[in-house]
Amino acid sequence: MRTDISKINEQSPAEDLTEGLMIFAGGTARDFKTGEWRTSTPIFDEEKCKQCLLCAPVCPDGCIPVKEGRREAFDLDHCKGCGICVKACPFGAIDMVEGMGV
Repeated sequence: MRTDISKINEQSPAEDLTEGLMIFAGGTARDFKTGEWRTSTPIFDEEKCKQCLLCAPVCPDGCIPVKEGRREAFDLDHCKGCGICVKACPFGAIDMVEGMGV
């Protein structure tokens, strides 16, 4: 018997989790805070940013929110620290720091 995915959290007993923590319902990925897997953290320098938004579409986890045509702070609850955004930024407005960051 599987546990209702919306009720899985840090206190869920391992025997109640699905094999490999597979997700069996669409649209539930945001329910799982996977940012703790990160070994490096992106740091956003607002002064260097020109709001070109080249970083947002390349993020594989959609961790760069854009509202009203401007990028916002990283969603560190879901960011895996892959660094793709750093390579996409032509202005050097994103750096990676070792560890979980702020």
